[in-house]
Amino acid sequence: QVQLVESGGGLVQAGGSLRLSCAASGRTFSSNAMGWFRQAPGKEREFVAAISWDGGSREYVDSVKRRFTISRDNAKNTVYLHMNSLKPEDTALYYCSATEIQWVLPAPSAYAYWGQGTQVTVSS
Repeated sequence: QVQLVESGGGLVQAGGSLRLSCAASGRTFSSNAMGWFRQAPGKEREFVAAISWDGGSREYVDSVKRRFTISRDNAKNTVYLHMNSLKPEDTALYYCSATEIQWVLPAPSAYAYWGQGTQVTVSS
């Protein structure tokens, strides 16, 4: 059974930092692109960042560029999202996801596997 388990969310003040982790089990994703999405109450799920199978290609939504960094450790079957300079508008449930392809794509429909999410709340 394939599982993606996120951790690292929490409550942080504006300007603070968090590191989200996503540990995969049940299969290896070392040949697959992985990504992070988020969903705030009353809003649609939004693409945040994605990383190719080898880490050589990364893509971000404009609102998080220069603040968030996606990385991966294929030996640990884990992907990370380092979030700096957090803003109240970053408050959302953050989901880890994995594709069946090597290259990054921003569309949720490209991702076959999803975690349950970890809550990030940024206070002003």
